[in-house]
Amino acid sequence: MPTLLADENFEDEVVDALAALGHDVVTARAEGLTNTQDPVVLAHATAEARILLTHDRDYQKLHKAGVRHAGIVYASFDADFAALAARIDAALAATPVAVGQLIRVIRPSPRSPHVP
Repeated sequence: MPTLLADENFEDEVVDALAALGHDVVTARAEGLTNTQDPVVLAHATAEARILLTHDRDYQKLHKAGVRHAGIVYASFDADFAALAARIDAALAATPVAVGQLIRVIRPSPRSPHVP
């Protein structure tokens, strides 16, 4: 399984759920990266060969600018933390090589009621 670094805005509950699924995941807070600029956090993740987990769209801009990285998972917020962790796990399993990849994990839309 790939190793992960959760940006400081990422929920601890999702981090815990990913760890329960077997992922090696650390947080930016635990790595001493609180209030650190995004390029520095991404460089740290890259140096540690960790895929960055984030809700922050600024990392998408860094990806588009060609900044080298070990992978970025951009996930939209979902209060169902276990479901979000499961979607991230599935997205990572479907991406055998994450280096240089931007992986988007988007919360599904709520089902609309059936209208006859």
